[in-house]
Amino acid sequence: MTYPESRRDDVVETLHGHQIADPYRWLEDPDAPDTKDWVERQNAFTQAELSGYAERAWFQTTMSTILARPRAGVPAQKAGWYFVGRNDGTQAQEVVFVAESLDELLAGGRVLLDPNKLSEAGTDSLGSYTVSPDGKYFAYGINESGSDWTTFRLLDIASGEPVDDVVTQSKFSEATWLPDSSGYLYLHYPVADGSSEGTETSGLASGRLTLHKVGTPQSEDVLVLAFPDNNIFIAPTVTEDDRYVVAAITQGTDPATKLWLFPITSDGLGEPVKVVDEFVDEIFFVRMSGDQLVLQTDRDASRGRVVLSTLDGTFTDLVPEGSSTLQSTQATEQGFVTLTLVDAESVLTVYALDGSDARVVDVSGGAVVGLNASAKHADFFVGLSTVTDPTASYVVSASGEARALPELVRGSAAYTPPVVSVERRVAGAVPYFLITRSDLDFNTPRPTLMWGYGGFRIPVQADYRPGWPAWLAAGGVLVITNLRGGGEYGSEWHDAGRLKNKQNVFDDFIAVASHLQETGVTTADQLAIHGRSNGGLLIGAVMTQRPDLFKVALPGVGVLDMLRFHKFTVGAAWASDYGTPDDPDQFEDLLAYSPLHRVVDGTAYPATLAVTGDHDDRVVPLHSHKYIAALQHAQSADAPILTRVEVNTGHGFGKPAAMVASEWADLLAFAAHHTGLQVP
Repeated sequence: MTYPESRRDDVVETLHGHQIADPYRWLEDPDAPDTKDWVERQNAFTQAELSGYAERAWFQTTMSTILARPRAGVPAQKAGWYFVGRNDGTQAQEVVFVAESLDELLAGGRVLLDPNKLSEAGTDSLGSYTVSPDGKYFAYGINESGSDWTTFRLLDIASGEPVDDVVTQSKFSEATWLPDSSGYLYLHYPVADGSSEGTETSGLASGRLTLHKVGTPQSEDVLVLAFPDNNIFIAPTVTEDDRYVVAAITQGTDPATKLWLFPITSDGLGEPVKVVDEFVDEIFFVRMSGDQLVLQTDRDASRGRVVLSTLDGTFTDLVPEGSSTLQSTQATEQGFVTLTLVDAESVLTVYALDGSDARVVDVSGGAVVGLNASAKHADFFVGLSTVTDPTASYVVSASGEARALPELVRGSAAYTPPVVSVERRVAGAVPYFLITRSDLDFNTPRPTLMWGYGGFRIPVQADYRPGWPAWLAAGGVLVITNLRGGGEYGSEWHDAGRLKNKQNVFDDFIAVASHLQETGVTTADQLAIHGRSNGGLLIGAVMTQRPDLFKVALPGVGVLDMLRFHKFTVGAAWASDYGTPDDPDQFEDLLAYSPLHRVVDGTAYPATLAVTGDHDDRVVPLHSHKYIAALQHAQSADAPILTRVEVNTGHGFGKPAAMVASEWADLLAFAAHHTGLQVP
């Protein structure tokens, strides 16, 4: 193929004794005219190529039908109100409905916030919302064009009218209300280069925990807590007894946590009680129990446990470590509820406050994708999904009895997903889900789409993504892998796939791909691979290490330049899993697998379609730009190397439904075309 020209500059620098060429560094500036021109030419080239694929029309129709399904999120009960997000199938973003009772919410409720009215393109999305304890204010955070930057605004819940109160320049935060509803805490980020539009690339300073009083200008906000080091994150929680603000403090994405308690007094916040004051163990605050704290931790428990902690940090078991992996613990009126994983399958259990009276909640048939519980309410809400069906919500009573809430979903469009079978298999020591349409077997190899992530202690389950039912309906096989580095099997599993052990993640994925071929599920000419973010790194790494093993590679918003990722926006925070290129030893580890630096001229690479967004300020688009330019220059095979750059979108969260449908249609059509999947 003759690709659009990508200028190669003579940029070489010496890093820890290595001469590192970086000919596409000019693509790092997303606002430069040359970069914008490159993106425009690459997008035109990609669309021209995809327009010739017969499979594209079927996937476009199917994905549009799937995204037109009415759907609803998981309800929440807050300060005397019930809330839920709904989409009737015609809307770009979910609409927030409110009611005074669950029955009223099930009957419809009333619209409180419609994010679709915030921008013409539907690219502004709701990032978070909280409710003041007196039930008066609805504080919502809006992310423009998919950026992580958040602007907080208020609505009067009873009237639905906006309140003249705006807070800007926040990230990775929600509004955490003080008990008297006079104001809220949030993370404020100084803007290094004067821009907070989502296209800036400069490194991000640490967030500053700040108190905003309702009705006052943001310039009068009060600094509560800040650290001089970069990439310190602070997550505040107000205890259910209104006595403390609990600050969970972490370094970047490292799970190790400090836990400080700020007494709430009539004069404001007092000096902190430092319950845990070192970064060693993962710790989550759950609730108070008298003068002690209920916490979730992995201290001396790789798979997690629930403990009672004194104010000096002495832990006593409430729920000891078991064979399952503890994912989440939330307070209920009677005690707490835990979400555990048993071989990557969800189990919910309710407990009394002292850890006794354990009762497993009778909900099954899917992965738990949402859990909303509170110490102020006996009932709680849970959402489950499967690979073919989006969230189905349940209300769970104090006794653990669950009732389905299908009435939450309101709309007329219908889609019947394929009936599928889900099988659990293992490649050596690497588990995976093998999923197919129930009427098809594995007597002959078939086109297969393989998904993975493997990082940051994030568990991967057989849950819903809009593209899965389309691929399965077309007759393709879906494989979802559980790789080291993830959170399915505890902190030891995570540790086995990060830092110096990161190569294990790629080896695990390669092992599953080899196993699929050895067992006759698929062949190298029928295997497509896909992952996003850290999963995009996974795809970039394995396709450069074993290009012979895959026919199609679909790296999405991937971290692909491992020698410079730490220089842009929040990238330095990922040192917990990747290390830092500034360290000589960690530099060697990163150089060994950095996808951009593993590209070798004259190599036959799989057909590749990368996707990214021009407002992705988490994994900035330069990663995909430089990687695709390098692959196009190096490719010796006829297989195309393409990129798809979405405009006015970010890392993925809050992307309008039509864009989601279009992106999935192109990815799946590309995979089907090159693996030989015959669409209906």
